[in-house]
Amino acid sequence: MPEINFRGRRATSIENERLRVTVLHEGGHIAEILDKATGVSPLWIPPWPSIEPSTYDRARHPEYGNDSESKLLAGLMGHNLCVDIFGEPSEEEAAAGMTVHGEGSIVRYDITVDSGGLTQRAEFPIAQLRFERQIRFGGERAIEVRETLENLSAADRPIAWTQHATLGPPFLERGRTEFRASATRSRVLEGDYGQPGAYQKPGADFDWPNVPNINGGYTDLRVYNSSPVSAGFTAHLLDPQREHAHFVAFSPTSKLAFGYVWRRADFPWLGMWEENDSRIPPPWSGRTLTRGMEFGVSPISETRRKMIERNRLFGVPCYRWIPAKTTLRVAYWAMLAPADRVPEALTWTGENSVRFEP
Repeated sequence: MPEINFRGRRATSIENERLRVTVLHEGGHIAEILDKATGVSPLWIPPWPSIEPSTYDRARHPEYGNDSESKLLAGLMGHNLCVDIFGEPSEEEAAAGMTVHGEGSIVRYDITVDSGGLTQRAEFPIAQLRFERQIRFGGERAIEVRETLENLSAADRPIAWTQHATLGPPFLERGRTEFRASATRSRVLEGDYGQPGAYQKPGADFDWPNVPNINGGYTDLRVYNSSPVSAGFTAHLLDPQREHAHFVAFSPTSKLAFGYVWRRADFPWLGMWEENDSRIPPPWSGRTLTRGMEFGVSPISETRRKMIERNRLFGVPCYRWIPAKTTLRVAYWAMLAPADRVPEALTWTGENSVRFEP
């Protein structure tokens, strides 16, 4: 399909009778998975104008902030790839040009489309990695995604690799949108979250879904926060007794269920990021409603050094090795379908397809 303009950005779409999937040429983000009947995509579109990362200049674009996250925020949408870090760079990495969540969210992708679907390809020169993502429809209501990551260097490397799927309005609503996940042991981000509306007890360990509150009691993470302002981040170990892991979200207003399913061995962790009109500096400006459902090889968004020093959480590794001159492969599915209530699971079936479970 020809190149299109999606909210001011260069993009390519593929579609069938039920869904449309759009990816951005710069940053490679899966910008939308759209239900054509309702016109609703669960994926987050930031409330600020979006520009191509290649056009970003810190001096000319103060509206996106003034730190290592600004270039990412200038072009961020929907589902973005975090490689080879998940979190902020060190001061030295930032000075050398590394942005939050790594190059995968800002470089230019070559995109090709054929009768089978869409393929994105890019190289990450700082990380010395080559990446490819193939997106294919798996029936009317699901997409299959296959990714390969090749180490171009002659050194074994510890890496982060996270699928930062972020949900937003109109699908996401305070006190209404429901979630399910194959989560077990969990931890709140350590230290002071440092934002208005932070309510989760820092560093607390708990069992999904009841997160301990700072002032006592618990909050059920299965329903999006009803407060006018809230913020938090929790890390969740996905059930090691299951071959596949999943999360599901349900919008009672749009009557749509949305979810991802993947091999737990590929991505054993799920991070849940909550931003509910809490961040004040630009471009957030206290007007952003999101829930990040971030599945990957690392539990917590943090610097490379902290990731390696943490090493393990609940006995499970917090990063993955990619050997020298070697290629890793993963696969996952996403599904969007009408529903009257929240499904309890999204299942990867033996027929290489997926379905929601009641």
